[in-house]
Amino acid sequence: MNFEKVEPWEIEKRSFEIITKELEEAGIIIDEETAFITKRCIHTSADFDYAKTLRFSKDAVETVKELVRNGACIVTDTNMALSGINKKKLSLFGGEAFCFMADEDVALEAKKRGITRAAVSMEKAAKLDRDVIFAIGNAPTALIKLHEMMEKNIFIPNFVIGVPVGFVNVVWAKELFLDSDVPYIINEGRKGGSNIAAAICNAILYDLG
Repeated sequence: MNFEKVEPWEIEKRSFEIITKELEEAGIIIDEETAFITKRCIHTSADFDYAKTLRFSKDAVETVKELVRNGACIVTDTNMALSGINKKKLSLFGGEAFCFMADEDVALEAKKRGITRAAVSMEKAAKLDRDVIFAIGNAPTALIKLHEMMEKNIFIPNFVIGVPVGFVNVVWAKELFLDSDVPYIINEGRKGGSNIAAAICNAILYDLG
């Protein structure tokens, strides 16, 4: 195997060229409108399954872009996802990114009620007087809490990026949103993660320029 010499500033561009070529060679056709998101998930994970499992609600891309343009904030369920989001790009549109998982009041409330901090952090996010894009990459209980608040007409999220990874309630929690009226980007199955949640957010931010 020959070593491919690539200049540092060309590595990402070359990576996307390889992804595009391998998708074509595998005969995998992805929607042109959402390709930039799917390819960034593959770029982040080196996992081509995302070309088959990512699901987008009708007009999802334009909906989430419009939210960002209008200054929506992003709430994540992990500080890892928070750290991965390009907050400088987000701030250009007046948006901010938050994660409440490590907040003392969240931890105390979760312990008091015997529920996860992820669930309580969603309740806290629902009190923000802002449009909110939820980027969930770790905790299915965050998605479950959001859906519960929707069903009780307590709170309706503006957009849900639902890509938690794992084994317990993960698949079911994602499927709750596939038939909902809330616009979404969901990855079916067990795969996902904080890195994928951040990758989707960044794909949208970078595509906005």
